[in-house]
Amino acid sequence: MPIKQINPFGSWKSPITSDLIVKQAIGLSGICLDRDNIYWAELRPSEGARNVIVRLSPDGKLTDLIPPPFNARTRVHEYGGGAFAVKDNVVYFSNFSDQRIYRQSEGVSPQPVTPDKAFYYADGVIDPVRNRMICVREDHSNPKKGTINNLVNLDLDKGGSGEVIVSGKDFYSSPCVSPDGSKLSWLSWNHPNMPWDATELWTADLKDNNTLSRIQQISAGPEQSIFQPQWSPDNILHFISDKTGWWNLYRWENNSINPLFGMEAEFGKPQWIFGMSTYAFESEKRILCAYTRDGSWHLAALDIAGKKLKPFKTPYTQISQVKVALQKAVFIAGSPQDPLSVVRLDLNSDNIEVLRRSTTIHIGKDYLSVPGKIEFPAEGGLKSHAFFYKPQNRDYRGPDHELPPLIVKSHGGPTSAVSTALSLEIQYWTSRGFAVVDVNYGGSTGYGRKYRQRLNGRWGVVDVDDCLNVSRYLVEKNEVDKDRLAIKGGSAGGYTTLCALTFHNLFKAGASYYGVSDLEMLVKDTHKFESRYFDRLLGPYPQERQIYYQRSPIHFIDRLSCPLLILQGLEDKIVPPNQAELIYKALLKKGVPVACLLFKGEQHGFRRAENIKRSLDAELYFYSKIFGFTAAGDVTSLEIKNL
Repeated sequence: MPIKQINPFGSWKSPITSDLIVKQAIGLSGICLDRDNIYWAELRPSEGARNVIVRLSPDGKLTDLIPPPFNARTRVHEYGGGAFAVKDNVVYFSNFSDQRIYRQSEGVSPQPVTPDKAFYYADGVIDPVRNRMICVREDHSNPKKGTINNLVNLDLDKGGSGEVIVSGKDFYSSPCVSPDGSKLSWLSWNHPNMPWDATELWTADLKDNNTLSRIQQISAGPEQSIFQPQWSPDNILHFISDKTGWWNLYRWENNSINPLFGMEAEFGKPQWIFGMSTYAFESEKRILCAYTRDGSWHLAALDIAGKKLKPFKTPYTQISQVKVALQKAVFIAGSPQDPLSVVRLDLNSDNIEVLRRSTTIHIGKDYLSVPGKIEFPAEGGLKSHAFFYKPQNRDYRGPDHELPPLIVKSHGGPTSAVSTALSLEIQYWTSRGFAVVDVNYGGSTGYGRKYRQRLNGRWGVVDVDDCLNVSRYLVEKNEVDKDRLAIKGGSAGGYTTLCALTFHNLFKAGASYYGVSDLEMLVKDTHKFESRYFDRLLGPYPQERQIYYQRSPIHFIDRLSCPLLILQGLEDKIVPPNQAELIYKALLKKGVPVACLLFKGEQHGFRRAENIKRSLDAELYFYSKIFGFTAAGDVTSLEIKNL
């Protein structure tokens, strides 16, 4: 074993550079199976964050299906998802620049199906009988009426803007046509609920004249979230519900709702985007499903009649987009040492084949930090959860007398969860000598409804307390340096970061990626999908205006004396860039060390390779100056005011 060089934590030379991270890196989403072809979407930072639909044919040939500058991305709910559907090798996709649906046939340039109007489309399902697409349509044509969401029927032959077939609710998702074409199911919900709070499941007969009859509400409740309704091959409706406090599988048969398998695990996920899938039918008797327990995902086969669950042995801890056809399952999966990839599982032999990796870069495992699960004390005698990554680099170790600096990661959402798939962004830090803790604070998903509801009325408190408590826990365990604690996060995680730095004095540095600093400004200037999200997280506005004021860091900058790096996209519609500018100016005036980077062309979350690279390097440079070490390699400098 080679002798490791002793260098201060943070200064280790790492093969995981920002250039490497963005090189050939792609995002993977939206798997569709059509006959024996496999389709998915690739987000390519190197192509200006274009989403390209890709087809893998049976002979192993990989083909880009939509040419530049087309970009398969929808703006429904602003977060999108469900941007394309496939039938008989013809792809129908929502194009980002104009939000029209286009038809992509083999060897032909994309042809518009919908007119150039203020309509956005998502979550389309193709009727197998009538050559129509049923999808969610978001109507922005009349600003005075506001945004209107409906389910519409699109004639794929004649085109048009779509015929409204279901209306009256604030939101819709998950339209699903039964295999025989006779039934339609869908989800709806109303303000102030988010889809993980309470949704309604509906079904109706689908007539040949494209109308609905015998519309029936299947299941509802003030405290029941339903996810992914889906028809089995023998036309029986299945779905996931958290009526017991956990997202478990059910079926509706003979006007009766029957549980398929009760388990303190989550088979569902928060529906931030469209087109999510955690289960699929191998046959009318067997379901292939993914579930999460204690923060890790598993894959299993569920015998419907026997109600028996048989897990598969896979190396993966993160699983999504489960689809099945021809005795093969295709899904997106990753592990702490495997990047997210499109993989195929042969259900007869259990053989797993990797079809496409999110990165082609190979990093030696002795450079990778594998996280350990942490359960740490939380306020009120409760327990909270996190994943802890220790510094790891085969070439270096820290001095005996020194402990590593800690970066506390607060995920976005806040109704979301951390991923345990290989993150080169996390390894960028751990391979340089940082410790990283990724926090599933109270309010995160994957631990049941009760845990998810810890944040109700307590956003900016519970999440912040958990980030503080996990830091103290690691300090007490002698894992990290108490004088070099940093916190970072994006979106809601950026808000948690700003709150932690403003209302507490534990952390010595922070990085806010498009974080919220003014809750009133956010609630007044956000989009429809999230406009009532804060009713549960904080309280109804303006009735609870005082809470919004008290938990907004922008009003208490006099308490903030911690160095801060601010990173913000200039086209962000979810967290407007003026919030970043306000907090920057306030810190500048106060004399606190602060740096701010604003990125043209970026929205909520950075997608362009050059901006991802710049953000990482800026953050490293920032910490090196605040914590007093010399970063290895050629790291671009950053102007830090008041340093």
